[in-house]
Amino acid sequence: MTTKANATDDSFHVFDTTLRDGAQREGINLTVADKLTIARHLDTFGVGYIEGGWPGANPRDTEFFARAQKEITFENAQLVAFGATRRAGGSAADDPQVKALLNSGAPVITLVAKSHDRHVEMALRTTLEENLEMVRDTVSHLREQGRRVFVDCEHFFDGYRADAEYAKSVVRTAHEAGAEVVILCDTNGGMLPAQVQAVVATVIADTGARLGIHAQDDTGCAVANTLAAVDAGATHVQCTANGYGERVGNANLFPVVAALELKYGMKVLPEGALAEMTRISHAIAEVVNLTPSTHQPYVGVSAFAHKAGLHASAIKVDPDLYQHIDPELVGNTMRMLVSDMAGRASIELKGKELGVDLGDDRALVGRVVERVKERELQGYTYEAADASFELLLRGEVEGRARRYFRTESWRAIVEDRPDGTHANEATVKLWAKGERIVATAEGNGPVNALDRALRVALERIYPQLAKLELIDYKVRILEGRTGTESTTRVLITTGDGTGDWATVGVAENVIAASWQALEDAYTYGLLRAGVEPTE
Repeated sequence: MTTKANATDDSFHVFDTTLRDGAQREGINLTVADKLTIARHLDTFGVGYIEGGWPGANPRDTEFFARAQKEITFENAQLVAFGATRRAGGSAADDPQVKALLNSGAPVITLVAKSHDRHVEMALRTTLEENLEMVRDTVSHLREQGRRVFVDCEHFFDGYRADAEYAKSVVRTAHEAGAEVVILCDTNGGMLPAQVQAVVATVIADTGARLGIHAQDDTGCAVANTLAAVDAGATHVQCTANGYGERVGNANLFPVVAALELKYGMKVLPEGALAEMTRISHAIAEVVNLTPSTHQPYVGVSAFAHKAGLHASAIKVDPDLYQHIDPELVGNTMRMLVSDMAGRASIELKGKELGVDLGDDRALVGRVVERVKERELQGYTYEAADASFELLLRGEVEGRARRYFRTESWRAIVEDRPDGTHANEATVKLWAKGERIVATAEGNGPVNALDRALRVALERIYPQLAKLELIDYKVRILEGRTGTESTTRVLITTGDGTGDWATVGVAENVIAASWQALEDAYTYGLLRAGVEPTE
């Protein structure tokens, strides 16, 4: 395999099209500011090329290129403008869309060209020969203007199946006109790895062109198809961050790059950049306002999470026994999940992860295992509530539950008013540092009212609680009963500005379950702040 020295080495291209193709995903609507932020993240990650959009096609993309030139100093990437070959019957020098590509100031231009004979005749409504002339004229003109040119052969694999010779003639024409790379696009996403590898190898042999690959994920094979193309000799991969894209998405940048670096031994990123991969993935997810996929390869929070006791026993001996790489290589971490499947090894490793010393006390570990299984039978889940598990674990280790306050009673009232509005009020009575405290608060719901009342009651005694913020709230009706008699599980995520944690509560009443989770959330928040328990 070819080895890259750095991200700007031209022997192999990592080309990102999140800002164009990725933005076509349903639910993503990027502002110019969003695109600038993502471009900075991608440049920091070290991709070689960032396709910013189609200047001239819409005002947003035109503004992006204008602002990017002024506001971003690219350290690793080159900015790429996307557009189409000139119109049929015209000339590239006079085509307004081609002029817009040049006016973008981008040093690299990607042209999309038709390579499927039916698309040429039915979509472009022109002849096969004129389509070749459109490719030749546009590439030559842009090269004469000093721009680097890549050509995306749209629907290439479907076109190759329909008329292989014509599809290859489009590749050959683009290559001979001066295109540095011709990219074979699986636009419909229907290819499989063995098919891709065979076609790419044949096209390289028959045309002599430098090839790239652009794979959609409609068969769930986009990453595999991309790597198959590399196996066949492609030296340019087009991907999107987190696999964003039209329909089910594109080849995911992160597993492609990780495979190239860690499995193929290729250096496609700057030194140290791979360890930033998880952070970059999650940062881009935040910008597009989509929750990061927990089960995404390499960068998902579950990518190196272990639940089964058998796995934990092996990992305790050697983590490599159940992990294909060291998660730190991609900026991720190993996690032990505690559930009713947990064994001794799971508890021991989880205790180590949380910084709780269990020593060699087998009886203690056994008690924790049984306690977890008993609680999970009641409906609790600790694999998603590390904070509640740590409190349980510390209670067993220390011989008593860690308490900063003791609840005497609480109540929440929802008032239905004649005008159709509702009022939510909560009162809590508790003891803290020997003092009995009664506090009342209103909220936009009964749980919010309880949260505020608890805060009112405790903030004077524990000012550290002022930083706490309820980030997420989930309710699940558990199996076993139906309707209003169902047991309810509540998961609450709380943060303090430097991190967040999850707690769980279970009860037949959703408010009671919420109160349990709130109690744990506040208790854990004080534990994080280093406050000594008083009750």
